[in-house]
Amino acid sequence: MTAVRAAVLPRTGAELEIHELTLADPRPGEVRVRVWATGVCHSDLNAIDGTAETRCPAVLGHEGSGVVEQVGADVDIPVGQHVALSWMPSCGRCEECVRDLRHLCRTAWEAMGTGGLLDGTSRLSMNGRPVFHYSLLSTFAEYAVVDARSCIPIPDDLPFDVASLIGCCVATGTGAVWRTAQVRPGDRVAVFGCGGVGLSAVMGAVAIGASTVTAVDIERDKLAVAEELGATATLEWIGGPEETAALVREAAGGGVDAAIEATGRPEVARAAFCATRARGAAVLIGIPRADAEVSFPALSIPRLERRVLGSIYGSTVPERDFPEIVERYRRGELPIDRLISHRLPLERIGEAVGLLQRGVTLRPVVLMA
Repeated sequence: MTAVRAAVLPRTGAELEIHELTLADPRPGEVRVRVWATGVCHSDLNAIDGTAETRCPAVLGHEGSGVVEQVGADVDIPVGQHVALSWMPSCGRCEECVRDLRHLCRTAWEAMGTGGLLDGTSRLSMNGRPVFHYSLLSTFAEYAVVDARSCIPIPDDLPFDVASLIGCCVATGTGAVWRTAQVRPGDRVAVFGCGGVGLSAVMGAVAIGASTVTAVDIERDKLAVAEELGATATLEWIGGPEETAALVREAAGGGVDAAIEATGRPEVARAAFCATRARGAAVLIGIPRADAEVSFPALSIPRLERRVLGSIYGSTVPERDFPEIVERYRRGELPIDRLISHRLPLERIGEAVGLLQRGVTLRPVVLMA
């Protein structure tokens, strides 16, 4: 057992509270990680406001990095290994894993709904009562017990704040471009929504050699960052989806091959679809409300073979994709550190959440003392 400080969501809609919890030792196939950095993601906001139903009380957080400090039985990761954490520890046995869709692992997705780890039980407690996990990680804490398959080794000299963002927003954004859309050099790309995930998609498109990268947002400051990261055109959202899509088509020279939607808003999904050219794909990353519906001009789907692709975690296989992201970061192709707008201690995590809720920041990162 380990005493651990953590940010706890006591109930949906409440503010995070710092408490001392009890963390059980890792079971077979699990490890305990000393968390050194964790990003605050819009998915965490979805848990807080109820957009994504989450069992409470819970320790949120799913973008983390740290050092392995204890291992359970049947684990070959050495103590002292630096790791980036993945919230998709695929089982390798379910139907989706066998189809090489490990990011859709049925075992992992079903376990997430329990608020436990893969066996459905929690390792966290407070005053003898269980506290639930979030996304099989719970990185808003000094320590986390996770499945060993969530631990992706990273070089010891990789900054923990950079490594934490690889675990979700960077993998999601770059993966949507590289894996889901399978963008090739010379293709045209548009990105709708320039938060951490959207800007990661911009970086991914630039790194892969897209001929045009058009960024769309309502905030000029975020568009300025997109331009710094290599976007060839930046556009403010105006009017409705059709009007904005027309501007994107004009900027891209006639429509795009991949339009990455990173907001979860139905009207933005429609704009992304309308911005594509023949055989183009609207790639929907953003998490909408459960009752949201999206409409598209139907005739252009068969006539122009325009496509709509869902993308969760950027279709990422962490064991394959995290090392590539690290290598591209080291070569200067993915300036991940440019996404970090605030670095705050755990005690100020409520401030980080507020900044993200107000849309006045890119990616706040919490650094554990």
